[in-house]
Amino acid sequence: MCRLCPSVSVQANSASGMHVNDECKLKFLELKAKRNYRFIVFKIDEKAQQVTIDMVGNPEETYDSFTKCMPENECRYAVYDFDFTTPENCQKSKIFFIAWSPDTSRVRSKMLYASSKDRFKRELDGIQVELQATDPTEMSLDIIKGRVNL
Repeated sequence: MCRLCPSVSVQANSASGMHVNDECKLKFLELKAKRNYRFIVFKIDEKAQQVTIDMVGNPEETYDSFTKCMPENECRYAVYDFDFTTPENCQKSKIFFIAWSPDTSRVRSKMLYASSKDRFKRELDGIQVELQATDPTEMSLDIIKGRVNL
């Protein structure tokens, strides 16, 4: 049971004890089904022991504006809805899950994000590509394009 909403049962990750805020799941569904957002950046609230939304990007946002939202010294999870055109001229989209864990972030934070990642990803049904990045070059637009075979 969630202590904030006793009528709501919350499953916790046995490794990290991390909860996933319902708003995270709702926003992801809106990104996936309604395409209301280009990206969502999530953070772990260590005091509340839950994953929460850090920021969202409008559908018009570019990949460059998304990467600028990632903090230089703090870990984050993110989903990005990448639109592309195949060599056969078909319009497609893939939802990327990005685990951002910069080398300059705190060791405790990196461990917390690493131990909570799989459970959090399971809450977001519809992720098609996963990417782990420790510096901006590991999540460049060329890397993203390479993962969708462009």
